[in-house]
Amino acid sequence: MIVEVEHLTKEFRRGKRETFTAVDRVGFSIAPGERVAFIGPNGAGKSTTLKMLTGILYPTSGSARVAGLVPWQERRRLAHEIGIVFGQRSQLWYHLKVEDSFELLGRVYGLRPADYRARAAEVAAILRIEALLSQRVKTLSLGQRMRCEIAAALLHRPRILFLDEPTIGLDVTAKALLREHLKHVAEADDTAIVLTSHDTGDIEEICSRVILVNHGRVLLDQPLDALRAAFVARKRITLVTEEQDPQCCFADADVILAAPHKLVLSVDGARGAVDRVVSQALARYDVRDLTIENAPLEAIIRDLYGGAA
Repeated sequence: MIVEVEHLTKEFRRGKRETFTAVDRVGFSIAPGERVAFIGPNGAGKSTTLKMLTGILYPTSGSARVAGLVPWQERRRLAHEIGIVFGQRSQLWYHLKVEDSFELLGRVYGLRPADYRARAAEVAAILRIEALLSQRVKTLSLGQRMRCEIAAALLHRPRILFLDEPTIGLDVTAKALLREHLKHVAEADDTAIVLTSHDTGDIEEICSRVILVNHGRVLLDQPLDALRAAFVARKRITLVTEEQDPQCCFADADVILAAPHKLVLSVDGARGAVDRVVSQALARYDVRDLTIENAPLEAIIRDLYGGAA
């Protein structure tokens, strides 16, 4: 395993006597090349856990090993095994060209010049930033800078990449491109990814497993496909009607959205309710369009957060 965590706990002192438990006996493991979404509501303990795994914070109790190292005891060695990208922070020098920042980072990590040049060319090609290398960081768009940030984090071939809201602030096109590149990098180099994000698109496109935390505890840890399967019985029915103000009168359905000429319903498909609701809708309304879908990941995550709260 590339990450092994057991009973990891972090307490902070409030005042002279009171303590607050931010992380409470957390435990999980991550295999090489695995892509894991580490999610939860704000204040759930995600950032505190990642700060311990990257050696920034010491735990109150428990144990963790990342790439075979104890993060808070071997932080300098660990830096050569991990890459970190924060959506709102930069490791590139603002006034320098991108390639100059890369060269400085190569020296920080002790890469031989020939190895650095070959690796820089490799990650630049993967992330399609060749044309950006000669530009100053301050001239880049946010999407361009984030691709360069990820390239910088990959220069030393880390075994695990920690990503904190990597697509925050990006437009739809930039997000799609960045997600595609990240997935490609993980598969090509067998790099594990630990992602924190409130964007379900990031989770869906990059990750294959979800760990949900709240109040410092792991509440759910399962493959993304299994998470979907647990909610697949819940169907979403969208009705577009000739009627201006269609009223819901279905005992088996919950209203998600009621709008002019439109109803969006949530139905438990495991009980045969979908057929009943569709039959009743066709009998009651002049239906122009009807779609039946599985619950989107966004709705699943929202339900999970609601349960966690």
